[in-house]
Amino acid sequence: MVSHPVGPAEIIRSARRHRELIIQLTRRDVLGRYQGSFLGIAWSLVQPIVMLIVYTFVFSVVFRARWSQGGDESRVDFAIILFTGLIAFGIFSECMNRAPGLVLSQPNFVKKVVFPLEVLPWTIVFSSVFHALVSLVVLLGLFLIARGYMNWTVVLVPMILLPLILLCAGLTWFLSALGVYIRDTSQVIGVMVTALMFLSPLFFPISAIPEAFRWAIALSPVAVPIEQLREVIVWGRLPDWKALGLYTIASLAVMSAGFAWFQRTRNGFADVV
Repeated sequence: MVSHPVGPAEIIRSARRHRELIIQLTRRDVLGRYQGSFLGIAWSLVQPIVMLIVYTFVFSVVFRARWSQGGDESRVDFAIILFTGLIAFGIFSECMNRAPGLVLSQPNFVKKVVFPLEVLPWTIVFSSVFHALVSLVVLLGLFLIARGYMNWTVVLVPMILLPLILLCAGLTWFLSALGVYIRDTSQVIGVMVTALMFLSPLFFPISAIPEAFRWAIALSPVAVPIEQLREVIVWGRLPDWKALGLYTIASLAVMSAGFAWFQRTRNGFADVV
């Protein structure tokens, strides 16, 4: 039985050693999603715009939801606030929904002894980041048109997204390995991601939740990036460095644990797949 390194340093070494392969697989994943469609990769731009319009109509027109208590908030303002949260949640949801079937969908790679299976999770993580960046461009364009300026704190967006990316990588390693042995994982994760959409501060601020339940909403794995993205993009304030620091530490721990789990269980993939 082959022994695979599981230490945190191996994550960096593996990513550096196979960086060209990761780039190629990510490019194939992004382009393959739109292969044969009329608009091609332009769908990555059309989809967030359509979803932004739909969510804004449902929550600000049908349900008449408002972020502030004053009621002087425009629909464009609500759309900007909502869309900012959707960018962070989109990275998380795409990785979680695709992770359980990742290894199962690549049987040819699994049966190749020399293929570095640990790079597969990076492909869907970076693919989700690509789509998030497209959505971010749409958001910043809308913000600039609506308000006529851009908050300088937007330069801090990478510092907020990086811990989320690390967390998603760790969870993707864990779920992609678990999904090989427990096929129900994808169904369970699908339900949990849908529940998290409504149990995270996505459509409402945490301050709108009764104080007795705020701690539960704050424990959502996407609560910190959603809240801090709004701080730097929408309101032009510095992020909560303490919350972001603790979130980063937790993300590093999850990434290390998820990678170790993947490496220790990968020897049995070929027997199951």
